[in-house]
Amino acid sequence: MSSGVRSHTVPQADRVAMTLPRLHEMKENGEPIVMVTAYDYPSATVAEAAGVDLVLVGDSAANVVLGYERTDLVSMEEMIMLGKAVRRGLRTPLMIADMPMGSYEASDELAVLSAQRLIKETGAQTVKLEAGGVSARRAKAIVEAGIPVMGHLGLTPQTATALGGYKAQGKSAAAAIRMYEDALALQEAGCFAIVFEAVPAEIAATIAERLDVVTIGIGAGAGTSGQVLVFHDLLGITTGHMAKFVKQYADVHAEMTTAVARYAEEVRGGSFPGPEHVYAIDEEELAEFRRHVDDEALASAKSWEWEPLS
Repeated sequence: MSSGVRSHTVPQADRVAMTLPRLHEMKENGEPIVMVTAYDYPSATVAEAAGVDLVLVGDSAANVVLGYERTDLVSMEEMIMLGKAVRRGLRTPLMIADMPMGSYEASDELAVLSAQRLIKETGAQTVKLEAGGVSARRAKAIVEAGIPVMGHLGLTPQTATALGGYKAQGKSAAAAIRMYEDALALQEAGCFAIVFEAVPAEIAATIAERLDVVTIGIGAGAGTSGQVLVFHDLLGITTGHMAKFVKQYADVHAEMTTAVARYAEEVRGGSFPGPEHVYAIDEEELAEFRRHVDDEALASAKSWEWEPLS
């Protein structure tokens, strides 16, 4: 019987694996690009079934999955573990792995080695690193080593403290000019795409229309090539304060809490498990088992002799 709810999954047969040339073609054709984060096998299978184009194993896992207060606390080992799980659930979206803080800033050599490790151990096809400036040089080194790179400008959570906290960036002409210059530098370095986070819509659109590369916005308006949201934010799994740019499409946290509370209530009340949740055994087999247990218990009792106290 139909539930009356229209499915939003994209048939597997209608999908082809996303590639960098196809991504650039979408930008040129004005086809909006859909990107979402994922951090484990279940979230990856959801992204796959929903037919998104790009999946980012984001360092935002630090907050929404691992319980850290800041993204800079997540380690390379943790990112690799999460990335491996995501890879197992993906078939068609292009997979991008975030390079955690401390894995690329110090030198080109470190950046290349870290990027190679992420690609080899997680199965991601590309990596992402934050900010412009020195990151453009690191991006160039990684690209020259044969690994595609996505840049990230605006609010860069790994360095949010230096930016004055989690707030919009590029709100002055001088700051917007620096962002534009950083974007050009990342493009010149060979980045295939750039994320703009928490940037005034007019600034993001003006920069995006002057770039040849794909642009992805998160809190940057509709003038970019595509959009990205954090999986746990858009589903309402995350609780507490939300950034202005987050739109919740479900309240999954409330649904999960309600379901677990019902389970606890039924266990405590004795209604779970019910007859439909248990396995049966043939009566003759059960009787034979019980006879054996009873005989063993009787034999054990007879062999237990107490010596009288003297």
